[in-house]
This record gives sequence, C-alpha cells and structure tokens, in this order.
Amino acid sequence: MNVWSRPRLFALAAASAVVAIFIAANAHLVFVAFSSMPECVPHLKSPTGGAATYRAAKPSC
Repeated sequence: MNVWSRPRLFALAAASAVVAIFIAANAHLVFVAFSSMPECVPHLKSPTGGAATYRAAKPSC
C-alpha cells in the first residue's frame, strides 16, 4: 500500500487549507482590532444615577 495515496493527499491538502484559512481569518481579526482603535470616543463624563447609563472605565480624553 502506498503511503501517499490520492485520498490521503487530498485529505492532507484539505486539512491544510482549513488551517490556513483559520489562521488568516484570525490574523485579519487581530489586524482590524488594532487598526480601528479610536483615540477618543464621546461618553458620559459624570455619573448620573440611572441604571441604563454607561461611562468609559478609563476615559482617554
């Protein structure tokens, strides 16, 4: 029996393609996450007593 038969080569190529796509997609997500960080976003600067109000934990501006 040949170790490098056609079905085995196809399975290896398909698995390699899946892993390559997974790595490329994650690299793209990391790139977009770091390149789209805003410097300053508008937010509430003082606490208001409401339950549905949000403020930045550490405002940068």
